[in-house]
Amino acid sequence: MYRTIYSPQGARIELDGASVINMASNNYLGLANHPSLKKAASDAIEKYGVGAAAARNIVGNYPLHTELEEKLAKYKGVEATLVFNSGVAANTGLIPVLAVKGDVILSDELNHGSIIDGCRLSRAETKVFKHMDMQSLEERLKEPCEGKKIIITDGVFSMDGDLAPLAQIADLADKYNAYLVVDDAHGDGVMGSFGKGTVDHFGLHGRVFAESGSLGKAFGVAGGFIAGNRELIDEVRAKGRSFIFTASPLAPNLTAALIASIEMLSTDDSLVKRLWNNRTYFMQRMAAFGIDTGNTQTPIIPIMLGDEERAKEVSVKLYEEGVYAQAVIFPLVPKGKARLRVIITADHTIEDLDFAANAIGKIVKEIL
Repeated sequence: MYRTIYSPQGARIELDGASVINMASNNYLGLANHPSLKKAASDAIEKYGVGAAAARNIVGNYPLHTELEEKLAKYKGVEATLVFNSGVAANTGLIPVLAVKGDVILSDELNHGSIIDGCRLSRAETKVFKHMDMQSLEERLKEPCEGKKIIITDGVFSMDGDLAPLAQIADLADKYNAYLVVDDAHGDGVMGSFGKGTVDHFGLHGRVFAESGSLGKAFGVAGGFIAGNRELIDEVRAKGRSFIFTASPLAPNLTAALIASIEMLSTDDSLVKRLWNNRTYFMQRMAAFGIDTGNTQTPIIPIMLGDEERAKEVSVKLYEEGVYAQAVIFPLVPKGKARLRVIITADHTIEDLDFAANAIGKIVKEIL
């Protein structure tokens, strides 16, 4: 059964009748209930109504959609972007256009499911390389290919919070004349200057052929996008099935809220800095308790527990204490790697983080 939230998304929420500290959402910057975004959405409803009710290439394209894509492109430092209704739609729209029969896709074994689905929908051969293993990737790149070679990786991996070694991957892409595609759903708004993403974090502008991302995580609203050169974006706009066959694009109010979000992040990095300060503080608290947080380098912090029943028990006991952190088990993670996935946000106060850390430390000690 679903858990049900009865309040705006935030650091503290009403969840299934209880007030809890929320350590499970992707609302990294706390923008999901931000006054500026709510006002922008409300104003757009008054002007445009609540739905587009037609595909953008028919009669559903509002000036807000074009404005969002232009401002998002400037923020990301690319020629153009294309907005989809979800990150899943972005990947399943991009990859089958980019990769065709005769091409080879090199995909990290822990890539997000939407990347895997996009690869399956393409007519290219997919070869999986070991997680962040550059020797494994190079071995695949050395194998013969009659068409293009396309490397696809998450920028931030959503279950472990680790960072892809993008600089090394880009070097291999250059060496073997391969295209590099990065899904930065958990990096946008989090990594790099002003949250511009993992590509910015590694200083790889101009060396990554395409990016896909989410507009429903750090940006606080909904949707997904792809970013790259104008020729690629125009091709996906014309051929991407998850774009052209979407009967209604993002509603005008959501689009307006996203414009407000991008405008804010383009000029003010205070929320990004607060997010990272909170992350540093919470990691120090976990280290003091001797808790295993795996290889995380980001605000996604796995509390490694191993046993699935143990992970579920810790999650239940935490909820009873007033903290919600989700247990993650197979098949989302390998057997024997069950964990709580804790996500830090800029919205959390030090008091929130202390309360959650103390509860986690106590319960994990009791169960282990």
